[in-house]
Amino acid sequence: MSGRVRGLFGRRARRRWIHLILGGALAMPYVFVGQVVVGPALDSRYLFGDLRLQLLSFALGLPLAALTAAVFPMTRPLEAGAARALCGVDPNALSPDPARDRAARGRTAAWFVLHLGLGGIVSGMSLAVPPFAVVLIVLPLCAGLFGTGLGLPGVLTHGWGPALAPVAGLAMLLALAGCAAGCGALLARWAPALLGPTPGDRLAAAEARAADLAVRNRLARELHDSVGHALSAVTLQASAARRVLDSDPEFVREALAAIEDTTRRTVGELDAVLGVLRAGDAPGTAPAPTLAADLDGLLRRTGAGGLRVRADIRVDPAALPDLVSREAYRIVQEGLSNALRHAGAGTPVAVRIASGGAHLEITVTNPLDGAPVPAARPGGGHGLRGIADRARLLGGTAEAGRADGGWRLHVRLPTRGSA
Repeated sequence: MSGRVRGLFGRRARRRWIHLILGGALAMPYVFVGQVVVGPALDSRYLFGDLRLQLLSFALGLPLAALTAAVFPMTRPLEAGAARALCGVDPNALSPDPARDRAARGRTAAWFVLHLGLGGIVSGMSLAVPPFAVVLIVLPLCAGLFGTGLGLPGVLTHGWGPALAPVAGLAMLLALAGCAAGCGALLARWAPALLGPTPGDRLAAAEARAADLAVRNRLARELHDSVGHALSAVTLQASAARRVLDSDPEFVREALAAIEDTTRRTVGELDAVLGVLRAGDAPGTAPAPTLAADLDGLLRRTGAGGLRVRADIRVDPAALPDLVSREAYRIVQEGLSNALRHAGAGTPVAVRIASGGAHLEITVTNPLDGAPVPAARPGGGHGLRGIADRARLLGGTAEAGRADGGWRLHVRLPTRGSA
């Protein structure tokens, strides 16, 4: 019983009633326009005294409301905001964007007509029913005063009429509350279907999310491959220098110089990585590293970190497309970084970069000496996935795993028609 009372007079019911009253207020300009049409057409000068003419004016105004909602795209976010605040509709089920395509405009027009139609009816009832119901409730106490002075039907002023009038008044108030609650529930039920995103809206949102995710993934790859490689190299260089601090000062000086060079260069690379977040490269932003300009420095810094790198370059890096050259540099960098982290200092690493027809082939190998492949560190393990992503986005392939007692990374990138 208490649930039914809350359904008629609870906070949600009251807010939905306000939403309906708002719809009635929005309907008034369209009703006035309908009266301008109905009055001259029926040669009637007093529309307010004729309920049928008022209803006809109301009916003629609703198509104008639908046209308004279809013409003005901002109607949908405004109506969605009102429905979200007053109808108790899940915010995620309503679209905050203007109606752009035909389907969205049509649904918005249907909602606007439904809101104004039901709101006009409930508003009219809210104005007319309570005063009449109050008269019926107090009629037994003032039967002599009212009599026929208010034009009440005879059944209410004679016999059992005055005694039953309060019951009729209370029934009318309950009927009004029930009608308002029912109309509010109907609007709340239809709001997601009419004000929610259309298939076109969902497609646009999915494309926006995909574009944002692509940028985030690209930024994550760049940070992992540039900063991650630098930190791994610096860590190993510092560790090697600490072990021979007293016995080999010359090596310590070389390691510190390599650390300085690595960190200075990484700051420039970080600038280039952050440029991914901008619409274009900002003036003064360091260019992204490429095979042609930066491969020698990468091999030198990696060697200073303790790896014995043997490079076999069988292609002219300057002849590669810029995009392929940049991605190939990052792939080689990540391959060497994996060797630094997992193989350890003093490990020989072979890097082979060759042209295979319309493809660039990159191979990085290092021995494992029978040791198991180390497990990915917590929060890490994204290097090989990043290499695979880079290769896939260029239309190439990437393979990594045990081969001939060692670890082998092999990547093929197309040099023509790269995406």
